[in-house]
Amino acid sequence: MHPKLQHLMQDATRLVRGGNLAAATALIKAALTGSPAKPAAGMPPNADAIVLDVEAREVPSPATPLPQREEADVATPRPSSGGTFVPGRGGDGRAQRDYKLYVPPQAGQRPLPLVVMLHGCTQDPDDFAAGTRMNEAARREGFFVLYPAQSTQANPQRCWNWFKHSHQERGRGEPALLAAMTRSVMARHGVDPARVYVAGLSAGGAMAAILGDAYPDLYAAVGVHSGLAAGAAKGLPSALAAMRSGGSAARGAASGVPTIVFHGDADQTVHPANGHDVVRASAGSDRDPEARRQSVAGGRSYTQRVHRSPGGEVLAEHWEVHGSGHAWSGGSPQGSYTDPAGPDATEQMLRFFLAHPRREVTPPHGSA
Repeated sequence: MHPKLQHLMQDATRLVRGGNLAAATALIKAALTGSPAKPAAGMPPNADAIVLDVEAREVPSPATPLPQREEADVATPRPSSGGTFVPGRGGDGRAQRDYKLYVPPQAGQRPLPLVVMLHGCTQDPDDFAAGTRMNEAARREGFFVLYPAQSTQANPQRCWNWFKHSHQERGRGEPALLAAMTRSVMARHGVDPARVYVAGLSAGGAMAAILGDAYPDLYAAVGVHSGLAAGAAKGLPSALAAMRSGGSAARGAASGVPTIVFHGDADQTVHPANGHDVVRASAGSDRDPEARRQSVAGGRSYTQRVHRSPGGEVLAEHWEVHGSGHAWSGGSPQGSYTDPAGPDATEQMLRFFLAHPRREVTPPHGSA
């Protein structure tokens, strides 16, 4: 780990133990975003700021259900030859979030897949769509793309709250909200329920792993880019530790949810060991993967590891991009946190997803 980041993590941990949560949380933004911010009171002078966690509440409280307001409440243009990108809002009755939905020109002709894309900290749907170029792929191939937007009220840096115990389970917190939003979009549009997928970057990747673990009956496969395994942290100190050196969760058998992982081996924000942890949580570690090293023409080299079941079924893929940092591999410079020199994560995730339609799965932990 870079000495500066290691020193910063140590400072944040000391502040948490000393009870200065506001100062500690202000130290975490650079660990997720690499961007500077003004130091909060109690922070070391000239320290990079990192905001990961703050005390935040949803308003109104869960006791007062919010009225459901979807994209039908805004002007929704008819799909054209280039598709449409429309705003909306949805949730689970206890909390809501804004979103953007890409509707491809093929909508209405037949049931189409849906890819849910969870942005990273400081990003928003437009930025994430531009950086990943997922809408362009959706226009060519014919699928919907849903981009939920984290609110600054829930997290000032727009991080999904993957590290909080109240946002890691089926039927609770942000996983319940995102699952309800997904189901609402499925009900309003011609979505094929066997081909619904979720992917994300950084904090969004960590939340995507949680959704796959909590809702295997909804999401057929998962893409985790520069993220962490479900349950890797239960609070701020363990989140810092997981980001620093990996944080495989204490879980039982592998989930079996098909998962594709992209992670740069030069990532100084979320340690590359977390990519291995995500694969282990999905596929287990009983069999050695098939591995091959290749290069992008004029770009980066990478190692692709394919994990199979004893019967030969692909359970997981792990793409380790050599020399890449905390950025979407093969992305466009029009968006933030992208590495155009790497293999195309959007193309490879889509290939992986479409090869894994949802099989019949019994909902875990109840049916919420």
